[in-house]
Amino acid sequence: MTDANSHIPEQLQQSILVKSADISQSGRQVIRGFDFNYPETGKKPESKSENTTDESPSASSTAPATPEKESTSASDSSSSKPKVNYEALLESYFVGGFQAQNYGKAVREIRRMIDWSLADEPVADDEDEEFKSLEVRKTVRAKIFLSYTSNLISAGMRENLRYLVEHRMVNVVTTSAGGVEEDIIKCLAPTYTGEFALEGQGLRRQGLNRIGNMLVPNENYCYFEDFMGELLNELHDEQEKEGTIFTPSMLIHRMGKKIDNPESVCYWAYKNNTPMFCPGITDGSIGDIMLFHSYARNGFIMDVARDVRSIGEQAMQARKTGCLILGGGMAKHHTMNANLTRNGTDFCVYVSTAQEFDGSDSGARPDEAVSWGKIRIDAQPVKVYSDATLVAPLMIAQTFVKAKIESEEGRFSEDEKVIFNKAYTKSETDNEIKKLSPDGETPAVLNM
Repeated sequence: MTDANSHIPEQLQQSILVKSADISQSGRQVIRGFDFNYPETGKKPESKSENTTDESPSASSTAPATPEKESTSASDSSSSKPKVNYEALLESYFVGGFQAQNYGKAVREIRRMIDWSLADEPVADDEDEEFKSLEVRKTVRAKIFLSYTSNLISAGMRENLRYLVEHRMVNVVTTSAGGVEEDIIKCLAPTYTGEFALEGQGLRRQGLNRIGNMLVPNENYCYFEDFMGELLNELHDEQEKEGTIFTPSMLIHRMGKKIDNPESVCYWAYKNNTPMFCPGITDGSIGDIMLFHSYARNGFIMDVARDVRSIGEQAMQARKTGCLILGGGMAKHHTMNANLTRNGTDFCVYVSTAQEFDGSDSGARPDEAVSWGKIRIDAQPVKVYSDATLVAPLMIAQTFVKAKIESEEGRFSEDEKVIFNKAYTKSETDNEIKKLSPDGETPAVLNM
């Protein structure tokens, strides 16, 4: 005990304050927010007297100063006022805390799945001659799976999701029954704003259905029943005359074709031949209409099992996959389970408010999916704990939209040459299997 600490009780002195490890050179960035004193950049400009070439956040001044008027371009008038640079604001999330930091990591992960090509990987000794060419390797891209819950279509994200499908930015789509039918219904009649606190009894008497803080009139579903009833009769005719047995994805394909409306997600999935899966196709108005149809004309068959094979093969045949999972539920699980068939997806982002304490798949963190082989053990998955309607549009703008606008390679253009299905070579497969063993040796397995 030193004399300086003699006044401190001996037991309290035993509380140890460990000397900090030096993490300033570890590559970790300094936490800082967007400084609105400098709305065009979010941070104080470095003065010429600051003798540093380090561009990391730790090199900038941390002491606030009196805001200086930022320089404007020659084309600006001297009286012009600076505007907030919202792109720089969002980029500042990368070095924020809590969910802002997770958001930044999610944006980086989505950019990785967009940017990856086989040219990033070393050429294996046993590679096919065709894929030894750098130019050919640049065309092999990650196949991107998009999963979303039905309420996102209802809640104003339909246009964002449609954009992804319209421009072939995603290659496989999974949603719930409501994600299909609400998309079609919005082509027939609108959904309106409401309030969470609106009384259910009063709404029932007015023929209005509440989805959170949105309202859908009963008439909307009547219009959908007319549309769907006619389509089911057409498909039933084909089943009886030609022996065609439809799967949910085939049904959605035909719905997109029949609605013939470029505002629809299903329309663009049909137009671009993008597979759209819905394992719970009967869990909604579509199921109700199938029930009504069965009384008028029994015997229509829906083959769900064939779609399980289809989505599994979409994953198995891809060289790499990325998964953007908005919300949870059956759509999330179906997408991630399909990627189990290939030892997991390579890139993954979850956006959800669900928590894991109740053991639900909706709330499970990505690490749980790693244990099942749904996400690869060397992947860098991210979960953002947020309402998807808040953050997903911003993510899409910072990643897919930005890539399309700024790419010099014509990313997501109609003329882009892309290969998604490319098998691993024998040596590459062996290396992937060895990753499952801590010592780098081939692990004991149950199915080989």
